[in-house]
Amino acid sequence: MPSFAQVDSNDIVVGVIRADQEFIDSGEVGDPASWIQTSYNTRGGIHYGPDGKPDGGISLRANYAIIGGIYNREHDVFYEQKPEAYPSFIVEPPTWMWIPPIPRPDDGQLYTWDEATVSWIARTY
Repeated sequence: MPSFAQVDSNDIVVGVIRADQEFIDSGEVGDPASWIQTSYNTRGGIHYGPDGKPDGGISLRANYAIIGGIYNREHDVFYEQKPEAYPSFIVEPPTWMWIPPIPRPDDGQLYTWDEATVSWIARTY
């Protein structure tokens, strides 16, 4: 059974339900135009199978809608609100996930993002 997200006039997700398209179209849960289909199996622009692994299926609207999340009408995608702890992060297509503005170094070390300096700090033990 498909899932649908109810989106308010500010493009914020205010509800998510599992329902048939006919039920949504009936108007029993409000204006059918405010309900947009979402897929529980879609994260970061990738469709996942029941085993939790990418299965090559069609990604529906980049991410599964969550209450409080954003629906971007221009790109027809769902994504989370910007994390308050990371004001420097940017939302990045095609995953539509929030990422640091600077890529993590790829040198085999472990790093932690430091928002105060807007940089990656190497972990030391």
